Amino acid sequence: MERNLLNILELPDQPRKIVRRSLMMNRSASKFLLNIYQNVLSNNTTTSNNEEYGNMEEFNFSDRYINIIDRSDLIMTFGAHNPHSGNASKMNRGRRIWFDVSEISIREHIIAAELRLYQSLSKGVELRKAYIIAIYIVAQMKYENRKKLYIDSTSTMTDKSGWIILNVTQALEYWVKHPKKNRGLYLAVYRDDYTGRVIRPDDIGIVGVSGVSDKQPFMVGFFKSSDIHRKYGTLSKQKRDIKFQNDYTNSINIKDNPFVNLVMKKQRKNICSIRKLYISFKELQWENWIIAPDGYDAYYCSGECTFPMNTHMNATNHAIVQTLVHLVKPYEVPKPCCVPTKLSPISVVYFLDESNIVLKKYKNMVIDSCGCH
Repeated sequence: MERNLLNILELPDQPRKIVRRSLMMNRSASKFLLNIYQNVLSNNTTTSNNEEYGNMEEFNFSDRYINIIDRSDLIMTFGAHNPHSGNASKMNRGRRIWFDVSEISIREHIIAAELRLYQSLSKGVELRKAYIIAIYIVAQMKYENRKKLYIDSTSTMTDKSGWIILNVTQALEYWVKHPKKNRGLYLAVYRDDYTGRVIRPDDIGIVGVSGVSDKQPFMVGFFKSSDIHRKYGTLSKQKRDIKFQNDYTNSINIKDNPFVNLVMKKQRKNICSIRKLYISFKELQWENWIIAPDGYDAYYCSGECTFPMNTHMNATNHAIVQTLVHLVKPYEVPKPCCVPTKLSPISVVYFLDESNIVLKKYKNMVIDSCGCH
C-alpha cells in the first residue's frame, strides 16, 4: 500500500528524514506554501491546524496571483544558499544567492518564478529615500572576468517593510535547461538615480540568508505538468425521467414475470452510495516529511444498483437498461456497478529535502458522488 501511494504521489522513495523539521516549519518558504494551502486551496476534504498558517495579507496574494496558483499543478519553493565562493561574495558590495533547482523535471512547464525578499525597517538609514533593487543571473565567474545578465528590478523606500517580489522566470528556465550553468543570482541595490556605487542590501534592511528564519529570501516556481493525463470520465448529474423506466418496464412486460415481481418486493437496504474512508498519513508514519494535511477523506462507493433507480443513484441510461434486462435474465446479464461519478483533487505540502518544499495538487483523489454505471 505504501509503495502504491508513493507512486501516486510520483515519488520513487520517501524523502529522507528531515532532522530539523521544527526549524524548517518556521522558515519563510514553509509559511508561504502553508499560507497558499490554507487560504487558497483548502477544502472540506482536508484536515489541518488553521491557526498556524497565517493570513493572505502577509504574502500579498492578489487576484492575479490566485489565478496563477489555480493554473499550477505544482508549486515549489527553494531555500536560498550563500555560495561562499571566494571573491564572489565581494561583487561590488552586492549579494550572491544560489538555489538548488536540480529536482525540477525538464517536462514541467514553468508558468512563473519569483524571488521574494523581505525588507525590514533599518536603523541608521535616512528615511524616505528611494532605491532600486536589481537582480541578475551570474553567467560567468572566472577570475576577475565576471558576467551578469539583467533579469528584473523594482523600486523601494527605506521606510518600507514587507515582502518584495522580483520576476526570475527567465533565470529558472535557463537553469533547468542548463543545470551545469547554475551559478545563482546577484542582488544589487542602487540609489533611484543610479548615482554612486552599489549599496549593500543589508543597509536598507533586506534580510539575508542568515537572517530571521521567517524572513529569509526564497524562490518560488509555479509549474504545469506537460504530460498528457487522461481525464477521468465524470458524468454530470442529470435528472432522470422516471417515465422512461415505466415505459420500458411495460414494453418488455416485466410485471408479468414472476421472478421480477419477487425481486422488486424485497427490501433493498444496501443501495449504491458513498461510504466513509479516511487515509491517515500519520498511520503511514509520513508525518515527518508531509507537512499538510495529516490525512484526507477519500471515501469509496459501495452498494447495489437495484430497480427502480431513483435520482440519488446517478444512474446512466445504459445502467437503467442493463438493470431491466438483468431482471429478466439475471444469470446472463449482471447488475450495473456502483462507481464514482465525480472526483475532486487534494493538495499536499511536503519536504523534498531540507532546502526545498513542494505543494502539489493530485487529481481524482476524493470521491464526491457515486452512481450506477
